[in-house]
Amino acid sequence: MEEDPRGEIENPEELPLLVLASASPGRAKILKDAGIDFDVQVSTVDEDAALAAAAERFGTLGPADTALLLAKAKAEDVAALEETDGAVVLGCDSVFEFDGVAYGKPYTAQVATERWEAMSGKSGILHTGHWLIDNRSEDEEDGGSGATIGAVSSTVVNFEKVTAEEIAAYVATGEPLPCAGAFTIDGRGAAFIRGIEGNPHTVIGLNVSTLRELLHEAGLSITDVWA
Repeated sequence: MEEDPRGEIENPEELPLLVLASASPGRAKILKDAGIDFDVQVSTVDEDAALAAAAERFGTLGPADTALLLAKAKAEDVAALEETDGAVVLGCDSVFEFDGVAYGKPYTAQVATERWEAMSGKSGILHTGHWLIDNRSEDEEDGGSGATIGAVSSTVVNFEKVTAEEIAAYVATGEPLPCAGAFTIDGRGAAFIRGIEGNPHTVIGLNVSTLRELLHEAGLSITDVWA
């Protein structure tokens, strides 16, 4: 049998109520800063395959729907693991919308540079999809709801006019390569953002107020996942 690249959760018997299906350090930091107790179990979803299957079934998806679909796929992947039985699993995915087109992570310096040349002095929308799966038993003792629910949080990002030299220097740091939209607001990229309209946590990749709403729909309170 092929070994699962995710590895195993350490001390599954002591698993916190919330499991984050993401390797994003930004999302983990948001939860830590919000005083939330959680564990991480990284999803191995093939995002391109998931999007191709969805496009074949539903047609072309918009940016917000793309973010929600991938968040759902990640949550379902991790919720299917034996190790997360009894937990509440949260999947997240971020997609940047610019001029009506959905953009994910640029990965290469050339793509990141092209993105910034286009975005300079303009605005776009960062969509973060959240999907929550209640993996607790639905008997009276565990109180599981069986919920599998999602929501999208969107924030407008307004960019400063950025010089070619600044773009080259920023891309050379490597910071924008693994980020949806090729930028961050909690790193070097913050210098190139004029302002945002919405929740800044959405831009980083996880809106805690959206998590609170989803937990409420599953019969839980945000205080239930506080450390």
